Amino acid sequence: MSREDLSHTLALPSVLATGQRPSRLQRHGRYTPESMRHPGKMLPAIAATVIEAFTRPGDLVVDPMCGIGTTLVEAIHRGRNAAGMEYEPDFVHLTLGNLRYAHSQGAVGRPQVACGDAHNIATIYRALRGRAALVLTSPPYGSRTHGHIRSSRDNGGRKIAKRHHRYSTDRGNLAHQPLTGLLTGFGQILAGSAALLRPGGVIVVTIRPIRVHGELIDLPGQVVDTAHQHGLALTGRHAALLAGLRNGGLANRASFFQMLETRRARDRGIPACATAHEDLLIFQRATDLPEEGR
Repeated sequence: MSREDLSHTLALPSVLATGQRPSRLQRHGRYTPESMRHPGKMLPAIAATVIEAFTRPGDLVVDPMCGIGTTLVEAIHRGRNAAGMEYEPDFVHLTLGNLRYAHSQGAVGRPQVACGDAHNIATIYRALRGRAALVLTSPPYGSRTHGHIRSSRDNGGRKIAKRHHRYSTDRGNLAHQPLTGLLTGFGQILAGSAALLRPGGVIVVTIRPIRVHGELIDLPGQVVDTAHQHGLALTGRHAALLAGLRNGGLANRASFFQMLETRRARDRGIPACATAHEDLLIFQRATDLPEEGR
């Protein structure tokens, strides 16, 4: 890490107040209403904070699994250029709509989007090799965490209905993989994305622990191990709040599904807590670090 890049890391506090406003308000008027149906969206304040910390106007920001384009939208609003990949054609259309909307609001960065498998990002974006200042992304969690609900109050007293909780019916989507497959695929995507980094560039992953059949899984820790296997070194770890700070306490903004899983776990005697933050993992290529930092 260069001295200049190190100054950015030191300026980033260990806890980021990125949840002061609910996600729906962060997106209101900045993203198209249609894009809200995506099952798992990065919090715009997290993307904005990371982009401000690790890039400057004119730099290139990449997201290999861009979803509705949150990383790209926040980048071009700040005068950065952006490149994204998305597996699902439907979500690519949502991204393009959000980018057009951003330009209509005065965003000046230049974006590009490719529809395809992020395993091939280094090939598809070969012209960008060695140019990216930042890769910012988050892996899919699958249907256990994401989605919208229609409560019994909303649907005539019938049972709770879940919707928009799957990325697609395409089994090739990484979201359908079991945990081992998810980590294997994500590691390959990180390795391909690293080929796009310029010297001193960083990869930032937002990730949180998940529960699988009631068991708490340290997904951030497993991502760290996976990244290390692909030649990436962890150089920073921060907590990005999903909760707001109110009167000396936290205003939790956990989803219905998180609260439901927490309640079920507590009913079984497990002292579970609703997630109030995401881990922000910062990686660099080990070859970019001094010998003592590897």
